[in-house]
Amino acid sequence: MDRIDLFRIFVRVVDCASFTRAADTLALPRSSVSAAIQTLEARVGTRLLHRTTRRVAPTHDGTAFYERCKRLIADVEDAEGLFRHSDEQAAGHIRVDVPGRIGRLIVAPALPDFLARHPGISVTLGVTDRAVNMVEDRVDCALRVGTLSDSGLIAQSVGDLPLINVASPDYLARHGIPLSPEDLAGHEAVLYASPSTGRVEDWEWVEGDQVHTMPLPGRVTVNSAEAYIACCLAGLGMIQIPAYDVKADMLAGRLVDLMPDHRPEPMPMTLLYPHRQHLSRRVQLFAGWLGGLMREATAP
Repeated sequence: MDRIDLFRIFVRVVDCASFTRAADTLALPRSSVSAAIQTLEARVGTRLLHRTTRRVAPTHDGTAFYERCKRLIADVEDAEGLFRHSDEQAAGHIRVDVPGRIGRLIVAPALPDFLARHPGISVTLGVTDRAVNMVEDRVDCALRVGTLSDSGLIAQSVGDLPLINVASPDYLARHGIPLSPEDLAGHEAVLYASPSTGRVEDWEWVEGDQVHTMPLPGRVTVNSAEAYIACCLAGLGMIQIPAYDVKADMLAGRLVDLMPDHRPEPMPMTLLYPHRQHLSRRVQLFAGWLGGLMREATAP
């Protein structure tokens, strides 16, 4: 077994947090995986993994070695594919992370298309609204929506996400239909608190080239998109939401588009990568596919 094979086994064990699961995904006996790790630890002269009966995790040295191994494996795979004539032959595993509803409504349904185009690539799809630590969580590519803090990560814009104002017919029957921001007096919103900061978002609209905000009263505050939409459907107030998120509800008449001339400012969509000198071909392919998918799925 050559060194690159040992590196690949080590990376897979860390990714799976288990010798048994790693062995299953590699189609190797568990004993071979365990022996490979022992050989690698003997070669590098340090313990790379903490082993318990329930979980395997990298040591401090193992975490640093894991990142080097991933770069080396990516370099080798790029070199091996240098003269391939088709991206269909790209191979390897990637870990990606996307926001919850984008993952469920847009990415997961379209993923079979990507995997059919690239049969050698496998994907671990993380679906969460929290801000993951891309280095600690070993994420190759993440999609984020909204203004980003300066994280030191590589950022690539993939366009803007249009937002709309909506409410349920039941809510509008009780409160009336606002036609402009001047009509908002007497209306209520489902309040959205940022999961990371707890800050409650004001009602927002763009007029000309200026962004205006005002606080609206609300009796319910949520911190997830799922709850935000569910409360709106229940008639608890108006919300401002990405258009793709409630497309089915509007087509079914469960929600009504409001004040189309006074919508919030679109939110930027960004692909993030760990700070590396270059990306593997498989990550480039997935990022290009994901960017195109998002632009198409969220077009007004």
